[in-house]
Amino acid sequence: MRIALFPDDYLPSSTLVHAKMFHDLALELKLCGHDPIIITPSHGPQKERLEIEFIDGIEVWRFRNPPMRGVGKLKRALSETLISFNAYLAIKKKIMDKPVDACINYSPTIFFGPLLLWFKKKHCTYNYLILRDMFPQWIIDEGLIKGGSLIAKYFQLFETLNYRSSDKIGLMSDANVKYFSKVQPRYSNTEVLRNWADIKPYSTSELVKGIRCEYQLEDKCIFFYGGNIGHAQDMNNLLRLVESMKCYQQAHFLFVGQGDEVELVKTMKTERGLDNLTFLSSVSQDEFKQLLTQVDVGLFSLAASHKAHNFPGKLLGYMVQSLPILGSVNPGNDLIDLINEKEAGIAFVNGEDDELLKSAVKLLNNETERRRLGSNAYKVLTNHFSVQSVAKQLIRHIALGKN
Repeated sequence: MRIALFPDDYLPSSTLVHAKMFHDLALELKLCGHDPIIITPSHGPQKERLEIEFIDGIEVWRFRNPPMRGVGKLKRALSETLISFNAYLAIKKKIMDKPVDACINYSPTIFFGPLLLWFKKKHCTYNYLILRDMFPQWIIDEGLIKGGSLIAKYFQLFETLNYRSSDKIGLMSDANVKYFSKVQPRYSNTEVLRNWADIKPYSTSELVKGIRCEYQLEDKCIFFYGGNIGHAQDMNNLLRLVESMKCYQQAHFLFVGQGDEVELVKTMKTERGLDNLTFLSSVSQDEFKQLLTQVDVGLFSLAASHKAHNFPGKLLGYMVQSLPILGSVNPGNDLIDLINEKEAGIAFVNGEDDELLKSAVKLLNNETERRRLGSNAYKVLTNHFSVQSVAKQLIRHIALGKN
């Protein structure tokens, strides 16, 4: 089958976890005998309306579209709004020559919905939506916009189009399926589709970026956070831990990423004298994987006000490299039970700062425990989050949906 995949960002320039996830998925679909194509925006200047390239044998269609990240909220909203329109203009003729059997859409963004409705009507019989962020509900929950406001209704219109275009909606956990069914009761076509990763650990034989030597961290225990640095992650949660750990000379924190709270991280580092924190802006996927081979603990955080129960994709990168996981999330998130019951790390509800600090100190002082939890984390990855199992699940649904 020829399957079109719609991530809103992709390799090689993207540093986002889902860009790597979609590349791994495309490679696995190809290995299974299918013909995947990636359709994704350019995020900036591009000479032609549509440019086609191949990455590791995967066909990638990039359509010209303004940047969506690092440009401010208003410009991002406008740029994302244009996604379906610009994609349609770019591929409408090409897709006639190379039709597809099915589409796999990733959300966020919510703005591929109109394009996928067009695909559904004209070009394919089955659309699968991988839903990872219930936008705009979470920004309403966070108080960033008001429920019932004009901007909320605008976003909800595109959210509805996204759902209407989908034959199946895959959410990342049982708790998310229950929450989605509560807030969107009209849609019963849901199931659990977990995040995924290539389970092969990254080799250190070709290490280029030696973070310990470059930043004089040779004798440190490095607590690493990598990924989106935004409101949804509540970086204050981790910054409180960094401040509480200032007295532990062997502990150092490394934050790597981009997002709306980067300036908060930089400001707090300066104002509170957080010399035990190093911040780096986004790095390439290869550099990111190299960093994971040199750190000791993988950190994660979600805002306590979240109603959805996200499984941050960054955890998969930690698991691949057998890193113990430490962090805290919103109340009721079944991620807490998964991590703690499988002893893949230590997880709390956001706000349990004392317990988070105690666990960080425990991991700092006990290398044997770090290795044990990290080994368990890799076992969880292989048993529940392999790209092979996800690809089989998607192919099964597509095959059934076409018949």
